[in-house]
Amino acid sequence: MPSIPRPLDPSDDGSAAPAVAAALASYQAGTADAADVLNALGGARLLVPVVALLAESEVGAHGLRQEKESEMALPKLVGADGRQAVLAFTGADALARWRPDARPIQATALQVCQAAVQEKAAAVVVDVAGPVQFVIEGAVLEALAAVESGTVDRLDGVTVARVEPARRRRWFSKKVR
Repeated sequence: MPSIPRPLDPSDDGSAAPAVAAALASYQAGTADAADVLNALGGARLLVPVVALLAESEVGAHGLRQEKESEMALPKLVGADGRQAVLAFTGADALARWRPDARPIQATALQVCQAAVQEKAAAVVVDVAGPVQFVIEGAVLEALAAVESGTVDRLDGVTVARVEPARRRRWFSKKVR
C-alpha cells in the first residue's frame, strides 16, 4: 500500500513563493519569458492535488447510499487531442480556485516533471485556474524530468544547466541572437 509522502516543509503555510508569483506576473505582463518562470520554479515547492474517488458504496441502515471505500487519486487533464497533463499549483489559493476539495501534496517542480514523464503525460500545467497559467511540455519537460532522475545523458539536443547545490539555480538561460 502506498504511503503518504512526508512534507518537504512541515511549516509551509501554502502561500505561493514570492519569486514564483513575481515571475508568473511578469510573464503574464510580457516583461519576462518562459525561462524566467522556469528558473523561479526550479527551486520552488509546488502543490500536486489528490482527490478522493468513490471505490465502493453500500446502502446503509437508513436506506441511504453511503461510502464504503474510497481511493486517493492524482487527477490529470485530458485535452481535446487526447494528450494528458499533470496539474501543479503554486499555492493553496490557486489549488482551491481549481477544486476546493482537492488536497495538496508538496513536491518540487523537478519531481512534478519526473512524475509527469513517468505517467506518460505530455505536460505539466501550473495553476490551471489562474492567476497565471503556465505549461511545461516537450523537450523542457523531458529535460527537467531527466535532471531530477539523473538521466540527462539520454536526451538528444537538449542542454540542461549543471545542477549545483546552490541556493539560487538558473535552469535555463536566455538565448542571445
